[in-house]
Amino acid sequence: MPSQNGSYRAFEVTGARKFELVSRRLPEPAARQVRIRVEACGVCHTDAVAAEGLRADPSLPMVPGHEIVGVIDAIGDEVRGWRIGERVGVGFLGGQCGECDPCRRGDFVNCADQPQLGITADGGYAEAILARSSGLVRVPEGVSSVEAAPLLCAGLTMFKALQQIHGRPGALVAIQGIGGLGHLGLQYAAKLGYRVAAVARGGAKAEAAGSLGADHYIDSSVTDPGAALRELGGAALIVATATTGASMAPLPAGLAPGGRMVVVGAAPDPIPVSPADLIFGSRSVSGSLTGTSIENEDNLAFSERHGISPMVEVMPLSRAPEAYARMMSGRARFRIVLDAAA
Repeated sequence: MPSQNGSYRAFEVTGARKFELVSRRLPEPAARQVRIRVEACGVCHTDAVAAEGLRADPSLPMVPGHEIVGVIDAIGDEVRGWRIGERVGVGFLGGQCGECDPCRRGDFVNCADQPQLGITADGGYAEAILARSSGLVRVPEGVSSVEAAPLLCAGLTMFKALQQIHGRPGALVAIQGIGGLGHLGLQYAAKLGYRVAAVARGGAKAEAAGSLGADHYIDSSVTDPGAALRELGGAALIVATATTGASMAPLPAGLAPGGRMVVVGAAPDPIPVSPADLIFGSRSVSGSLTGTSIENEDNLAFSERHGISPMVEVMPLSRAPEAYARMMSGRARFRIVLDAAA
């Protein structure tokens, strides 16, 4: 936690994976900002933008991390409705400006002047952060900080993607990729009342998928997942979480008429899609980023009510570079959370 002399620890990164633990002076929040004493921060694949030097200027130090839960310990001018001592979260989007064209039309997710924590503004691999009050999320008492952290980004991403379905109750929903995103998607889809198919490469995750709510398991290494989904009647919705576009290519053919594939995995390669698979059956492919801060509160409330929880490995803040490397290796089951107090 921040020291008595007004400083705090943070991991800065420059270049590619050049992490450095530094001591910084505690900043005072500006207007419409609060300062948060960090309790927990999830380690997400999107942290690679900062940690792998993918920013416009990777020579500038940046603190990664955008699944942040902590306690407000200072409040700037013009902040309304928040108090010191309140436990809050902040996700990938750090708070809309309220003044740009998208905001004026109510499209806060696509605000043109919004910090992206850990990419354009310092994030949560630290003991303290500054955040816009418009980006704050109230965390229910019944959800621990460690549990809440991954729900603020990975959870909200899946929760919002699953709301794009145009299908009846009990319709088939497929989750491709049973990792940090997918293991939460299976839980959400099951609790929302859908018949759930898990799609993954190999059989190692079949048992875990079943325990998380999957009714069917499709091993894409031995069968065409599109054909397998058609045999199940076709999916009203497929949420693709994998990190390669090539692995998503067979999926649109498994959509039911009017079905949609929603892409949330930020793959670097294109997704080859047959026009015929889209035209015949009026199928579609779209992307989904995340949601607003108030939608994140809905997400946390739904998760608390239905017992949805991430499977996490907890590591102290001092081991943040190791935690990041383990997440990138794919060995984590299924999320890693940094404990800032450890």
